[in-house]
Amino acid sequence: MAAIGKAEDTDSTSAPKQDDGSKGKFTFSGYIDSYYFANFNRPASRSNLGAAGNARAFDQRAGQFSLGLVQTRIGYSTTKSDVLVDLAFGPNADLGNYGNLVGPLGSNSTALAIKQAYFNWRATDKLTLTAGQFGTHIGYEVIDAPVNYNYSLSNLFNNGPFYHIGAKATYAFSDRTALMLGVVNNIDNLNDNNRSKGLIGQFFVSPASGWNLYLNGMISNEANPKANGKDSTGTYAIMDLTTTYQITDKFFLGLNAAYGGQKGDFQGSGDIGKTKTWGGVAFYSNYTLTDNFGLGARYEVFNNKNGARALRNSLGEGTSVNSVTITANITAADGHLLLKPEFRVDSYAKPTALGAEKNLQFEDSNGEFTKSSQATLGMAMIYKF
Repeated sequence: MAAIGKAEDTDSTSAPKQDDGSKGKFTFSGYIDSYYFANFNRPASRSNLGAAGNARAFDQRAGQFSLGLVQTRIGYSTTKSDVLVDLAFGPNADLGNYGNLVGPLGSNSTALAIKQAYFNWRATDKLTLTAGQFGTHIGYEVIDAPVNYNYSLSNLFNNGPFYHIGAKATYAFSDRTALMLGVVNNIDNLNDNNRSKGLIGQFFVSPASGWNLYLNGMISNEANPKANGKDSTGTYAIMDLTTTYQITDKFFLGLNAAYGGQKGDFQGSGDIGKTKTWGGVAFYSNYTLTDNFGLGARYEVFNNKNGARALRNSLGEGTSVNSVTITANITAADGHLLLKPEFRVDSYAKPTALGAEKNLQFEDSNGEFTKSSQATLGMAMIYKF
């Protein structure tokens, strides 16, 4: 899988390019996903989120059938241009657009969200210009459940950007090398919170057949303005490496590593002062055993001990986590139905404060936070059309 952005889908139902430049083609596609996960801690709240409320990105409920996302994707394509409108409904629509707080249908609704809305203009055979709202280029995983091999999302995904609004240009030097540069408002917001603009970039290279490598970056002032309306200093920066290697027709490897820093305020969340850093790495592997069955694993380490991002412990301090996820992929109904049985374990660093034995990361059956790790087992059910 390529580092094509957290909100962007590379499914085969995407709008194809046409040979006849005078006639375009409409396409319509989408999916519905739902899940059921059991939590071995049996938390009284039936929540997978932990004490700080962010241990999982989307699969937040335990012990119940839950709706994830309903996506509809409309595309129009010619040889010179594409336009895409990507709409999402359901609980994960608000979660995927968290910078806008609440969708237009109101709080705790099955929100309507514009996941993507952009156009591409292929100005030349090598240069493509894009404008609108598009999924971030940062990271390995995306919002769309059918595209990721694992159903639950990594901490790198959960603590990185989701989408941007702006313009970018991509220049393909060859089939194996390309460069993207762009200007965006900020991260994960429908409206810019200040007058500053962010810079984004991606360098792609394919050193060998089946091996893709993406070096991604972004820098932006994400601080809310001062009381007098002038911009404050709040530097957000991230460097991200994503690489994938299709070793054989059946065996696939991937890696995502990110290192970021934050100084000052981040969209009104408070001034953290001098630069604080975070980082993580995730390893991916999957193997196709038959045409309809495969097995994959993800191992991830994420370190936010400096408290720069949202991943925190029950005391509000920055923390770190190790995660292991094993997922099977089963296809049925001529490829339309995708079943993903999944087992995941998250182990958090224990707080060092005196008396922290009941201020750990996860809740037990009595409603007390006495667990530093969490294991879940369940099934995701996805239908693509």
